[in-house]
Amino acid sequence: MIDSILAFNKEFVASKGYEKYITDKYPDKKLAVLSCMDTRLTELLPAALGLRNGDAKIIKNAGGLVMSAFDSAMRSLIVAIYELGVNEVMVVAHSHCGACHMNYSHFHDQMLARGVTDETLDTIRRCGIDLNTWLEGFKDTPESVRRTVETIATHPLVPRDIVVRGFIIDSETGALEEIA
Repeated sequence: MIDSILAFNKEFVASKGYEKYITDKYPDKKLAVLSCMDTRLTELLPAALGLRNGDAKIIKNAGGLVMSAFDSAMRSLIVAIYELGVNEVMVVAHSHCGACHMNYSHFHDQMLARGVTDETLDTIRRCGIDLNTWLEGFKDTPESVRRTVETIATHPLVPRDIVVRGFIIDSETGALEEIA
């Protein structure tokens, strides 16, 4: 697959397919969107929000979550605010998310089947990583959105004038429901 992508890329560059995407690093709408990495949202999310290349910083991870006040999603939002001029944040979860009801025991069996040993997992635990928490999803999508919005809005490094709102997007239609 990667070799096929590299061949496409060579042609894309040669034909100057990139020209319609040229922009700078500053989001034109001064907006950051935190959302899920779900493939259904790759094109649907920006289309449903009316976003074009250069309009917003889009941060994606499994579940569209801020798991802790100092995780990589929160770090990206802090950089977007202070370095890139973002003044509004949308948290956009989606319907039928795979992170809903996700748990470590599911991954544990798959890891063992793919060659990760219990010894390796024990070493990770001894280093202070709680795999049950780290690979835990959520049970309630609206509550997850509210929690993520609250974590961002009350973060000690987020200025009080930053607007933070939360939504759930329908994975099929793109319809938004405001949650927080």
